[in-house]
Amino acid sequence: MVEWITNMMESMGYLGIGLLMFLENLFPPIPSELIMPLAGFTVSKGNMALVPAIAAGVIGTILGAFPWYYLGYLMGEDRIKGWIDRHGKWLGISSEEITKSQRWFYRHGSKAVLLGRLVPGIRTLISLPAGFSKMPMPQFLIYSTLGTIAWCSLLTIAGYKLGENYSLIEEYLAPVSKIALLLVAIGAVVWFVRHRQKSRRSL
Repeated sequence: MVEWITNMMESMGYLGIGLLMFLENLFPPIPSELIMPLAGFTVSKGNMALVPAIAAGVIGTILGAFPWYYLGYLMGEDRIKGWIDRHGKWLGISSEEITKSQRWFYRHGSKAVLLGRLVPGIRTLISLPAGFSKMPMPQFLIYSTLGTIAWCSLLTIAGYKLGENYSLIEEYLAPVSKIALLLVAIGAVVWFVRHRQKSRRSL
């Protein structure tokens, strides 16, 4: 995976960064935690400029978010989850991951799209519940772009600072991802309990 990402970036430059980040959003197993830090390392060697590298990552990510948004918007929750249960293994995702993204979205509302872009394990699929709820496109685009700029900047600058050790970022983020998903699950349970309590009081 690392060699393939490196070869594409070296041969295609900024376009390669954008294409890789586009594919990362369509196929979650391709890790942005390697793509953007490698871009930062490339910048540190003087082969790229920092701002265009980040911009390429942001553009690729946003373009990759649109297919998931429109799938959710047009097909709806039940059909998407059924299809993912049958074919999701080829994309490396499951309906449980979609459910986690939904809980995050319903708990945080529109801000979930911004915050979700900063959470490994959530960031790619947060577009689906935005589509399910028919979130207005301008709002989706603004929140997605802001969150993506923050994420791509963080990873690229970290890769720039770490230099040849840029690949360590993925290792550092792995436990962070698990903690983030745990917090999302706890938050969803708390929200569900409170929601039920309010529903009972209203009866």
